[in-house]
Amino acid sequence: MSSLDSSLLDGVPLAIKVRPLATEPLWGTQPSHFHFPGEKPHFEADFDAYFKYYAEQCNLIGCHHNGEYSSVETHRDIMTIAQLLRKSLPRTEVRKRMSDFLKSANNTQPGEHENSINLVARLMLMVRIGKVPHECSKGRYLNWEEGDLREFVYNYFAPPVTRGHDRIKLEKSFNALNLQRIGGIKIWWTDNLADHLRMVDDDKGLFIFHHASFLEHHNSSMYPPRFIEETLRTLKLLFPRYNPATKKWYEKVVTKSACGLDKRLIGIGNLNAEERQVDNFRYWHDRLLIMKEVYDEARPSTLSQFWHDRRNGPQWYTFWVALWVLVLTILAIFLAVVQCIEGGLQVYIAMRS
Repeated sequence: MSSLDSSLLDGVPLAIKVRPLATEPLWGTQPSHFHFPGEKPHFEADFDAYFKYYAEQCNLIGCHHNGEYSSVETHRDIMTIAQLLRKSLPRTEVRKRMSDFLKSANNTQPGEHENSINLVARLMLMVRIGKVPHECSKGRYLNWEEGDLREFVYNYFAPPVTRGHDRIKLEKSFNALNLQRIGGIKIWWTDNLADHLRMVDDDKGLFIFHHASFLEHHNSSMYPPRFIEETLRTLKLLFPRYNPATKKWYEKVVTKSACGLDKRLIGIGNLNAEERQVDNFRYWHDRLLIMKEVYDEARPSTLSQFWHDRRNGPQWYTFWVALWVLVLTILAIFLAVVQCIEGGLQVYIAMRS
């Protein structure tokens, strides 16, 4: 039996050799061998981050309450529903056709097909579609109830640009590492593309979607035109490939994190000065501007932040020169006091003798 035909309740992860069979219906047509631009060929094992997410969603929805929360039974059921969703069929039609191939269709409760459709939509898009009562998450979910999935996604991710700008350039220092160590912004890694670049917790937290491998290999029309390409550019902006400090920091985060972060994130590339213009971003334009405002308004409050914050070069040099003068002055006063004490002790000893 192929592992695609195995029950979700078995809890057995998809084998590496079977993963390409799963990605075709979920991501679109794939090359015969997975590879990354500018890199030596990689194989299916590089998609551990995505398939960790796949397993988590199957456990959350497909296996919950011993499989009674949804109507899908096998991985192949998931792939078949994905093919229906890619045909731009209305949700009601997808639900109707599921009864033709699901073995348990005649015994399902009203909400089980709905939960199954939401599960497959999540696996296809890495967007949290549908509310799951037993799901614990700080992020938002999208409520898709009718129409076809593609139209729903297009409408959500293509909002009009509402925040004005005057040809703002996002400087080289505007990256994830500096947002954290200079701006004091805590990064919350997310598997939900709808939360990407969203500021939360009174602008002290930032969601970042880390699945670069998924974005690079997604080859379907489920997203708006050039949406995937622009999302990758936001990751190149925040995780520049040729920035040693950012690379070292992210590799350290990967080793310590239990989130299953995508190692590919730090290797997808850089943006030049023209590409860092805010008006080159359509889908993520407003969220980038909000991040930029929060970053620019941040003022260092610790010595570490003062050391790393070099956005204003003359001010940085002035601060550290003044600090060193202060340290040297205190040291000189301390030495003078020690000298005075030493001299007083010598006089006291001489008088006693």
